[in-house]
Amino acid sequence: MGALFISGASHAADLTSSIDDQKSVEVTVYNSNIGLVKDTRRIQIPEGEGELRFMDVASGILPYTVHIQSVDSPDSLNVLEQNYEYDLMDSNKLLDKYVGKNIKIMTMSHENKKDIVEATLLSNNEGQIYKINNEIYLGYPGSQILPELPENLIAKPTLTWDYDNRNPLPQIIQVAYLTDNITWQADYIVVVNKEDTSADIEGWVTLDNKSGATYRNARLKLVAGQVNRVQAAEPVRARMGMQAMKAAFAPQFQEQTFFEYHIYDLQRRTTIKDNQTKQVQLLQAYGVGIEKEYLVRGEQNYFYNNYSGGEPLKVPVNVTLTFKNSQANHMGMPLPSGTIRLYKKDARDSMEFAGEDSLGHTPKDENVEIKAGEAFDIVATRTQTDFQQNQRSYETAWEIAVRNHKDGKIRVGLVEPVNGDWEVLESSIPYKKLDAHTIRFDADVDKDQEVKVTYRIRVWNQ
Repeated sequence: MGALFISGASHAADLTSSIDDQKSVEVTVYNSNIGLVKDTRRIQIPEGEGELRFMDVASGILPYTVHIQSVDSPDSLNVLEQNYEYDLMDSNKLLDKYVGKNIKIMTMSHENKKDIVEATLLSNNEGQIYKINNEIYLGYPGSQILPELPENLIAKPTLTWDYDNRNPLPQIIQVAYLTDNITWQADYIVVVNKEDTSADIEGWVTLDNKSGATYRNARLKLVAGQVNRVQAAEPVRARMGMQAMKAAFAPQFQEQTFFEYHIYDLQRRTTIKDNQTKQVQLLQAYGVGIEKEYLVRGEQNYFYNNYSGGEPLKVPVNVTLTFKNSQANHMGMPLPSGTIRLYKKDARDSMEFAGEDSLGHTPKDENVEIKAGEAFDIVATRTQTDFQQNQRSYETAWEIAVRNHKDGKIRVGLVEPVNGDWEVLESSIPYKKLDAHTIRFDADVDKDQEVKVTYRIRVWNQ
């Protein structure tokens, strides 16, 4: 689009407020792709009735959520009507307004001489069609020049209020609204020590702002939790430097409970640019005690189907790390959901990636379990050695074999989920009842040895 010459002017009675009037802005971001913006400005509004154009709002604004108030003179300002102007200016929309009208087209010659022709714009549908000197042109090189800015087109999303004001002095006006397309997530880096007994942990907040606005020097709050919303019919980088610094700094976020959620309040101001991904450190913890386990997990349907006579079924041996999110374990902050990534140094002291897992919202004093992957040097198979069924129950017998090809002795937990009422009739090693529907066997296996765990169980029909 070429030059645009505007001959019209705005009405003198219109009052416009831009970001230059802004005194402060606060952004509360939820991890459900919405944010609450509180924009505070100092505006002098004429006494009586008039129109206020409140510019520089987010293009993702939800207009029906807007709330305006005068902070220092709440009884003086009354909003009679609100409009959201979102028919934003672009080259196609500008040309659409001039279909059937005369415009000018300017071209430049090789000698940098301007050549201007007058044309009637006949169509702007998938390209322009012009009438020039009684001939029809399907497109024409050059820049279009429009005589003035059409009405009802604006350069930025704008809120417009018809107001009745009784205080002619400058007022502090706060406008609050929800906007889409701004969200955050947590990412955690866990660096495990050589013995797999402790870890250093960093938490990072990754903020993604595509709301269509920049929030300068903003106070930032993050809300973790599932906030219910009515559905309308229409509408990362890993940080690897933590092992070099063992003295934790004061946390940047202050956590507090809010209703049934948790708020993380950044203790400094920050600028959140439009179309920017920003990372801010959430937590640091060093020497967090962890427990490493090898686990083989069964399935409930094993006890209701006949697999006897078949080949042994190879099953994965999962590697898990567990730690308690408690102050005694150098943690204790409620952890928002996110992705947790494991790193560990190899024999040459080089940091390597060791796996990742999803972390759900985790309150303090609860356990965090991370599935790192599957063990390479441990092999497990399960075989159904008997199957009996009658009208009331199923009776099955099992053999779970574990072979250890690691350099030392290991312990493997065999976790069996059982639905309904059940009874273990016999077993080669003791079992633990973890809860009403889970049993566990712990098999100790020496280096280069195999251990077979056998048991028989009866499960009653539901």
